[in-house]
Amino acid sequence: MIALLIFILRALEISLDTLRMLFTFRGKKVQVWVIGFIRSAIFVVIITYVLTNLENPLNMIAYAAGFATGNILGMWLEERMALGFVELRIVSTQRGQAVMERLREKDFAVTEFLARGKDGMVSVLGCTLRRKYAPKVEEIVREVDEDAFITAEDVRSVKRGFWGA
Repeated sequence: MIALLIFILRALEISLDTLRMLFTFRGKKVQVWVIGFIRSAIFVVIITYVLTNLENPLNMIAYAAGFATGNILGMWLEERMALGFVELRIVSTQRGQAVMERLREKDFAVTEFLARGKDGMVSVLGCTLRRKYAPKVEEIVREVDEDAFITAEDVRSVKRGFWGA
């Protein structure tokens, strides 16, 4: 029973640590402090159980398995929360104007750049938005130009400009 508790608490602790790191990258000081405090308290409880029962290998296995599981769980939570902003770069060889118009119809802010690719001129569209909307933008782009090349970069700070959706 103790091994199960160690596993659950360790998975929770590492999940929180994953979120803490992501909040750190985004400059969220209060959230980082709160999560760090909770994570540290959980860690003290877990390590006490493990170190006072070193003769039980299940505790050590539960500790390691909780760590591995917590990493995956933290990543899953972060994907679901979709915090912050992302800059999508959309490269279209033929349909850039149509992609831009469709995105604007859906209230997404888009900036177009003309560029020269390997095979000639292309449209490069920049679209900065909340991460939770990125899948929707990708879906819209694919409806208009299934061959468009899309990349994403995290954006830490957003100030001013037009914000639609």
